[in-house]
Amino acid sequence: MATYNKRGYKAPKEKEVKDDAVTATVIDEKDSTTAEVFSKLDETASLTENWVAKNQKIIIGLVAAAAIFTIGYLAYQRFIASPKQDEAANEMFLAQQNFQKATDGVASDSLYKLSLNGSEGKFGFLKIADEYSGTDAGNLANYYAGIAYLNTGKYTEAIDYLNKFNSDDIVLGALAKGAIGDAYSEKNQPKEALDNYVKAANMNKNDFTSPRFLLKAGKVALALGNKADALKYFQDIKDNYDGSPEASTIDVLIGSAQ
Repeated sequence: MATYNKRGYKAPKEKEVKDDAVTATVIDEKDSTTAEVFSKLDETASLTENWVAKNQKIIIGLVAAAAIFTIGYLAYQRFIASPKQDEAANEMFLAQQNFQKATDGVASDSLYKLSLNGSEGKFGFLKIADEYSGTDAGNLANYYAGIAYLNTGKYTEAIDYLNKFNSDDIVLGALAKGAIGDAYSEKNQPKEALDNYVKAANMNKNDFTSPRFLLKAGKVALALGNKADALKYFQDIKDNYDGSPEASTIDVLIGSAQ
């Protein structure tokens, strides 16, 4: 019997069958990989949940501690720090008055002592610096106490209190450092005096304190025989602070340093 192919009929090719098999294999592999990824994610999530469950008390404790700290800080600022600052400022008012009178030259020594030790039931700078440490008033009391000691000849005490004083004020910080230089100068320690004068001159440079302490630094350097440094300090005044009172006689000093 004769055989023939029906029109349009084509025998399946082996290659196409193989391609389908490969495609099926790839799809199976993708499905397997995806399933594995989700399985790992589930395991990780379960581990995280287990860790949270086991350590729940610790987590809650940490959150509570942070909340307590924040609330405590705000409460401290409102109910303790602020009233304490006001109280310190009120205590210091009379001491400041005595200090100002002493500075004006009215019974200076006795008034400086009153400003230090207190009077009329009010604290002096020493007690304020101690009792209100950490407040602005307590910090300022260190400055006042240092200057009062400086003016009553107690130079070691002056240095101690002035070193405790901190200020970002453009003038007050430099004045405190320069006053330490004055105390060392009075103690006949010129090298320490010079070091503090230079620091004071370079601290927050301005037309008031900088030429003042450059002049003192130059004079001490000259006394120590260091003419090169003395000339540098004097020339700085001439070049940069020619309008200051210190510049009025600077040419004579420059001549002595050359």
